[in-house]
Amino acid sequence: MRGRRILERWGLPDVAGQGRFVSANVMDSLGNGFVLAFTVIYFTTTTSLPLGAIGAALSLGQFLALPTAVVAGALIDRFGPRRVVVAANAVSAAGFLAFVAADTVWKIAVVQFVVQAASSTYWTASRSLVLLAARSDDQARWFGFVSALRNIGGGFGAAVASVAVATGSNGVRALVLVNALTFVIAGWLIAGWRPASEQDAPHRSRTTRRGGYATVLRDLRYLRLVAANVPFVLAASVLPVLLAVYITETLHAAAWLVGACMVGNMALVALAQTLVTRLIEHRRPTRVLALAAVVNAAAFAVFALLLAAPGRTVAAGLLLAITVFTLAEMLSLPASGELGASLAPEPLRGRYLGVFQLSWSLGNALAPALLTLLLGYGPGWPWVVLGALNLLAVPLVLSVGAGAPQDLRPAEPAICDPPGAPGAPAAEHGTAPPHP
Repeated sequence: MRGRRILERWGLPDVAGQGRFVSANVMDSLGNGFVLAFTVIYFTTTTSLPLGAIGAALSLGQFLALPTAVVAGALIDRFGPRRVVVAANAVSAAGFLAFVAADTVWKIAVVQFVVQAASSTYWTASRSLVLLAARSDDQARWFGFVSALRNIGGGFGAAVASVAVATGSNGVRALVLVNALTFVIAGWLIAGWRPASEQDAPHRSRTTRRGGYATVLRDLRYLRLVAANVPFVLAASVLPVLLAVYITETLHAAAWLVGACMVGNMALVALAQTLVTRLIEHRRPTRVLALAAVVNAAAFAVFALLLAAPGRTVAAGLLLAITVFTLAEMLSLPASGELGASLAPEPLRGRYLGVFQLSWSLGNALAPALLTLLLGYGPGWPWVVLGALNLLAVPLVLSVGAGAPQDLRPAEPAICDPPGAPGAPAAEHGTAPPHP
């Protein structure tokens, strides 16, 4: 009883019996933290290729991997999300092991394609895994908890990677091997995880799957959610893409403020994410996501106002801006994850999540070019555009509504009653009812 009260107070879900799933999330987050920190540095350290060629090869590999989420969605519907996540972790491990042999532009492009394809597949399936772990009344808590875990693991992984990079080429090569090992362990943990809800999932008939992506593309409500998620993806790209150059080159502030903002963001999410989730768990996710968009716009307004701030107040202004920005992040990530998964009908959930993941893939691919281009036009333009896009997302999110999707399982054909008889099904077998 006392333990349950502690979970309730801190906004944590009941993790009893889900140890493997929780541990796998930690391992995957460590691996992703390593990736974010060292990919470019690894190839500049271990090869003689110019930086421009390495960047072009990495961008090409990432671009080629964009359609992966669509393929992953079909695989999830056929084999289930758990098996797909295990395979994605195995491919990630193989891809990072192949880094040691990547010493030309085309090899770098290939290994980047492999690891990005595996990463996209993992993220597409991972939201379904959260639903397997969660009960119907604590889904918001699980999405918030997983978000906090990933932030902590990713931050720790980045810290370890920075130490390894400081040791030179031997350090980054060792980091590759450790990185591959984290994905092997994560895959092994998920392979041995047997959530009870997986056994209760409705049977995926071949007839149901035949609707495929055409069914998803007819679901205008879900497509509005996907479109509304793009501004949040661009907003999330501020930290890795824009923040450092804005602080050091535009505001001419001390470089240590970049690290302070990054660490502050990670610490706030680690300490407060589950508490924020507890406060919003009984609110409609669409309203929470709309609020997050407004808070994002407020954060970008503060970032823009720093251009006119006196030098001695810039540090305090950055602290305020990153705090508001992090609050928006803590509101948006659980809400968008819950909406993306729960509004997808179970028989076609993989395909739905594949389309939802495209908003992340496209947003992450566009962010570096878009944000740096806007910064080139003027230091305030990135914040103006990001703020406007987030405000435009508000009506889109609210138009999604709060209702759960209709079940897309086909109606069972009558066995004894002839067509048209009382009790016979109204719809033709294999035809899905319209999805709101």
